[in-house]
Amino acid sequence: MSPEVESLFDDANGDLALGDLEPAVEKYRRCTELAPDFADGWHALAMALVKVGRPIEAITAALRNTELRPNDQLAWSSLSICYVKNHQIKEAEAAGAKARILSWGGKIQK
Repeated sequence: MSPEVESLFDDANGDLALGDLEPAVEKYRRCTELAPDFADGWHALAMALVKVGRPIEAITAALRNTELRPNDQLAWSSLSICYVKNHQIKEAEAAGAKARILSWGGKIQK
């Protein structure tokens, strides 16, 4: 990760900790623009978007995170949360099931 992205990500985390959600969202979004393969950036963006009530955008970010880390239990659990916030229960259950498979030591096939 470049120093610019690292600094931006740290700033966004600070904003989030202080409850400054919109600035955090914009900084996380910028991180993902500068480093499209930065999975932690996508995860943080998704969770911040959930907090500001933008679940559709959160789902898009969370899906990108699962593409980058298909065998990451947290990525699938977070995607499930995003779907729940958008009242997509069937999709939330499917993402949650993938998280459970990973918790049992299984793998998700692409």
